[in-house]
Amino acid sequence: MSTQNAKPEEKKSGSDMALVSLAVVLALAGVCGFSFLSDQTLLVRLGVLIGGLVLAVLVAWFSPSGKRFIVYGRESYDELRRVVWPTRKETLNSTGMVIAFVVVVAVFLFLVDMIVEWGLYDVLLKLSL
Repeated sequence: MSTQNAKPEEKKSGSDMALVSLAVVLALAGVCGFSFLSDQTLLVRLGVLIGGLVLAVLVAWFSPSGKRFIVYGRESYDELRRVVWPTRKETLNSTGMVIAFVVVVAVFLFLVDMIVEWGLYDVLLKLSL
């Protein structure tokens, strides 16, 4: 993770907290409206739900926290574009190595389990008789 663009955490203002709180209340109002309007048609209920969520997103969009989130999303997308993905051959090779290692460990644990079982049941229990 790159720290060249790291900035000190900004103190949240009262208006920022109020806008974020309002966005949360609008989202909850949309969800609650969808639930409480069960006697209405599905179209009305979906309208209330989508309307509440859209209003919440718009209010959050204009808050300083929302703007920081948008910047974070853009930077994350830019970082994702810089990722060098493995080729098909590299992926198959590493997957094959992982599967082979799992098989080897499974056989090893099976053998250890058989030795412990033999030691407990065939040796120790027969000595006690």
